[in-house]
Amino acid sequence: MMYLLSLVLLIIGLYGVLVKRNLIKIAIALSITEYAIFLFFALIGYKKGGAAPILVEGVKAESFVDPIPQALVLTAIVIGLGTTALLVSIAVRIYEKYGTFDIREISKLRK
Repeated sequence: MMYLLSLVLLIIGLYGVLVKRNLIKIAIALSITEYAIFLFFALIGYKKGGAAPILVEGVKAESFVDPIPQALVLTAIVIGLGTTALLVSIAVRIYEKYGTFDIREISKLRK
């Protein structure tokens, strides 16, 4: 069920990136797409009834949750935040130069 939620978020994000013409809406859609991928990776490491990956006596190694996808997602969140900040700063600079966030208007003004 959660994999389906991840797929729905991915489709919504891709729709926004491909269809919308406003730079801010594209940035938001790109963030939604990133978070869908983060959710999918976090779900890969999830194990129902799994324990934290800390070795103690009496707990079998088969019942641990895989920590590697979670660590990768944490790293990817930080990188995604940086790229989103860069995208928004570029969008603000484009707005300062052209006075609009609309991609069609920007391409007309450039010619």
